Amino acid sequence: MTTGDDYRVKAAELRARARSETDPAIGAELESLARAYLRLAEQAERNSQLDLSYETPPRKDEGDDKGDPDREP
Repeated sequence: MTTGDDYRVKAAELRARARSETDPAIGAELESLARAYLRLAEQAERNSQLDLSYETPPRKDEGDDKGDPDREP
């Protein structure tokens, strides 16, 4: 199961709890949380389609200490 699927399952659980909740304010909050989880599921799906890689920038030359404030002249 993908992360997006996990979020959808959680959203369904929250919607079920919202429907069975007797306090309208709590039910509305649960429904709001369910919608947030659905948005997370959509974002997770988009993220899973990306092919990102990160490379650390090259190190500065060891002899280049112009920016080193602790170096004595």
